[in-house]
Amino acid sequence: MNPAITSVLDAYRTAVLTRDVDGLAALYHPDARIFDAWGTWSYEGRDAWRKPLEAWLTSHVDEEYRAAFDDVQLVEGTDMAVLTSIATYSGWTADGKQLRALQNRLSWVLKREGTAWTIVHEHTSSPLGFEDGKGILQRN
Repeated sequence: MNPAITSVLDAYRTAVLTRDVDGLAALYHPDARIFDAWGTWSYEGRDAWRKPLEAWLTSHVDEEYRAAFDDVQLVEGTDMAVLTSIATYSGWTADGKQLRALQNRLSWVLKREGTAWTIVHEHTSSPLGFEDGKGILQRN
């Protein structure tokens, strides 16, 4: 995988772990469009997306937050790339016990400007159960 794109995943993980709202927001292009799985249909632009990022990273301050990416697949062009992954978001106690975790399907469209890649589109989703219509937040 392209090391410059891998660095976006690494920076995301680090920003979540350190609760760095500015660092996380900086991974997104100013005109990014976000289709989040929670509560709001879409966020138009990095500034709009920063608000839910801040709300997330400033909550549950007694926990450690982690983000992990599995089954990462990449289709890369010269100046654009599409990354898909299973993202796991989890909360941990100070002594290393996992409190909770959920998984989302994650798709990013990344744009290269110079040597830096930024997220121009993010789409997260979870399948819905046929019987109850509830989100399935753990991959089988």
